Amino acid sequence: MTSYDFDYLVIGGGSGGVSSAKRAAQLYGKKVAIVEGARWGGTCVNVGCVPKKIMFQAANLYHSIIEDTGPYEISLSGTKPKFNWGVFKAKRDAYIERLNNIYLNGLQSAGVTIIEGWASFKDAHTIHVNMNDGFTQTVTAEHIMIASGGKPMIPSGNGIQEHTITSDGFFALTEQPKKAVVVGAGYIAVELAGVLNFLGTETHLVIRKAKVLREFDPVISDFLTNEMIQQGMHLHKNTGGVEQVELVNGLKTVTCVNGEVIEGADIVLMAPGRVPNMEGLGLDKAGVALKEESPHIKVDEYQNTNVPNIYALGDVAGLLELTPMAIAAGRRLADRLFGNLDDAKASYELVPTVVFSHPTVGTIGLTEPKAIEKYGEKNLKIYKSTFVNLYYSMFSHLQPSDKPKTVVKMICAGENELVVGLHIVGMGADEMLQGFAVAMKMGATKADFDATVAIHPTASEEVVTLGTWGTSPQASGAKAPPLMGAPAPQPQLSKM
Repeated sequence: MTSYDFDYLVIGGGSGGVSSAKRAAQLYGKKVAIVEGARWGGTCVNVGCVPKKIMFQAANLYHSIIEDTGPYEISLSGTKPKFNWGVFKAKRDAYIERLNNIYLNGLQSAGVTIIEGWASFKDAHTIHVNMNDGFTQTVTAEHIMIASGGKPMIPSGNGIQEHTITSDGFFALTEQPKKAVVVGAGYIAVELAGVLNFLGTETHLVIRKAKVLREFDPVISDFLTNEMIQQGMHLHKNTGGVEQVELVNGLKTVTCVNGEVIEGADIVLMAPGRVPNMEGLGLDKAGVALKEESPHIKVDEYQNTNVPNIYALGDVAGLLELTPMAIAAGRRLADRLFGNLDDAKASYELVPTVVFSHPTVGTIGLTEPKAIEKYGEKNLKIYKSTFVNLYYSMFSHLQPSDKPKTVVKMICAGENELVVGLHIVGMGADEMLQGFAVAMKMGATKADFDATVAIHPTASEEVVTLGTWGTSPQASGAKAPPLMGAPAPQPQLSKM
């Protein structure tokens, strides 16, 4: 039998890699190592979810103090609050450093061997590491898992590489920009543009086509696009993207493909998307195959690559690039490899997703176009509601039509009206979605929502009572939740 240094070696110290390594070592007693050359916690902890949410909360609080205290008769004595970006950044960075140490200490407590450096394959069982301390190390492992994450994509164009920053650069800013241009229509661009706008920066969002979040349900993309304009953001539509960025008198000038020009920007933030972080891994030496349609590692539903002892998950696999998804996949992989659970795998169906835009977005399941494609339009029933959150009840200076809205859309399929899609955009969407996601994962129908007593007065009750005003509620039987990895419940379609 071949002898290896480790039972399991993980490349990447982000959430997916850490969760898998800890589970294999702590729960199953395996000899585990993890290789990471940067800060522990990966993108989410350092330049993603966590600092983004902190900035989102700061922006919300600042905006609320300026815009919302008056209607609630809270006096600020005529003094306009000031947001101290530099001081706040230092506090935020200190918190992130604390999280880095928590991740590291958790691995060490679980008995995982820490290797701080950059890994590359020599063969399917051997990893060469350029250590952060300047030395090199070669280790072998029976099983190797790749969870090296992703990185911002920077498009080509005259001056774009030289005069722009990415989302990573956003979190490195020590001063608040007076004027910012954000390029992109995805969740990163939308979120960071929203933060800047709510903190008082003159914000320009450049999108290639007509609306943001185009892959989301139309009710979300249409509503959020209009709402951002209402909030005072400068939205540049149908530009075709950016072809040039110039430095003029210390400020940036952006030229779009359609000829539109934006001058005098302190920063230009490129956020057109992310790509897998695989530079220098030497996948070819291990024989690991990539997908034909994208630059991601090809894996099956069990995170297997084409090489029997090598696995991949998270952003490098490109299945569903969400931190909780990577954590679930990492844990299930450890269960399968070392816990005698041969069928253990993460389910990529009905995964809730939130966008910390202004207002927030919560979505789970199929969009209406995808539901039509899967089930046929005649087998669907769509419920939709638009309402004003009670928070705005005291905004007497605004007409009801001008008050910020929340939109809820429920997509039901089959005679039993199985809920296959739920999309919310508005205040509190991020916090209310989780409970509805549990219900959908258990196979909830519209009748189950109807039979639930709503909590009043909340925005969530609009979801529970969606389309039921003036109708009799229907009782429904309880259902057992599906096992991890089990197929999603299916609607009862009419026989024609």
